[in-house]
Amino acid sequence: MSVCKNENLMIIFYVKDQGKSKVFYKKLLGYEPTLDVVGMTEFHIVNNVLLGLMPEEGIMRILENKIPNPKDANGVPRSELYIFVDDPDEYYLRAITAGGTGISKTELRNWGDYVAYCSDVDGHILAFAKKAN
Repeated sequence: MSVCKNENLMIIFYVKDQGKSKVFYKKLLGYEPTLDVVGMTEFHIVNNVLLGLMPEEGIMRILENKIPNPKDANGVPRSELYIFVDDPDEYYLRAITAGGTGISKTELRNWGDYVAYCSDVDGHILAFAKKAN
């Protein structure tokens, strides 16, 4: 049974600078966003999964300042986006070239995946993985 009734899922990162984050993800993914308006940029990641980039001040307005301000935690990772790709090394280098920070180059992890870790321009953790044969 699926939790998502229409089989779509969007992961939203709160970002300091929507334009800067958009450029980072365009370079990393190698394609244009599917939506780019003031307050939200969206990239189609895989199948029915979207990555949204929302300015920090936007979510504060939407939630009427009833949450801690995301800008107070800039650069403090609280989650990761774990993406299966054909070549984790290539995506790791793309992320660094686009302005991200390398954390751990690709290696075989004890759970059986080859994974490289980096962070985007806002400090969100990105993992590029490939299943070991």
